Amino acid sequence: MAAYDFTAPRLFVASDLSPDATLPLDRAQANYLLNVLRRGPDDPVLLFNGRDGEWRAGLVPSGRKSADLVVRERTRPQPPRPDLHYLFAPLKTARLDYMAQKAVEMGAGTIRPVFTRYTQGERLNADRLRANAIEAAEQCGILSIPDFPEAARLPAALAELNPLRLLIFCDEDAPVSDPVAALRGAADPAAAPPLAVLVGPEGGFSPEERALIAARPNTVPLSLGPRILRADTAVVAVLALVQAVLGDAR
Repeated sequence: MAAYDFTAPRLFVASDLSPDATLPLDRAQANYLLNVLRRGPDDPVLLFNGRDGEWRAGLVPSGRKSADLVVRERTRPQPPRPDLHYLFAPLKTARLDYMAQKAVEMGAGTIRPVFTRYTQGERLNADRLRANAIEAAEQCGILSIPDFPEAARLPAALAELNPLRLLIFCDEDAPVSDPVAALRGAADPAAAPPLAVLVGPEGGFSPEERALIAARPNTVPLSLGPRILRADTAVVAVLALVQAVLGDAR
């Protein structure tokens, strides 16, 4: 049997979830279920809120354009939020949407914007960032919604990281020919420490920023290979490596 039920639509809700609870749908959710997916009375819908696990609910139309959901039973317990921090320099809007979705899919439990000298812009829509994370969780069977600390300048973000957390610094100039070996040399895969990943802007880091990062203990610079990757591609590449060697995919 598959680990997840992808035949029923999944919705994130803010409400607490418990047996027999009735949850009114907002207009957008009702339109999605009734008109886009053509779901009928008692067709199953899976619900999660990031706290109470996943629950199966029945759809109960209450009007032509409105409906309620009646919670039935829990299908999966709530797992802990992944202890992987993803720190990134904000991107242009469309690519930022992609980055947020892929970070969630790859297991980031904390997503934090970090402003650097060469960051393209400092206007960030935090609500949109969270909405993209929720959409990815809905589509991929993920139950934990990432934490979104406030954006910070690079020095503050580094200072707030626990010194015991291993920071993987994506550095195109790192003298690393084998990133897998570099990660294995940085920590014991059998007892890996808490992890953080830092990806900068496409302009790279300034010399002063590089010096600041290099001075932090428990930091490993990591090259992602001979090709220069866009920042929204780097999120997939580095998180796949980290998860395979030190994370929950090993």
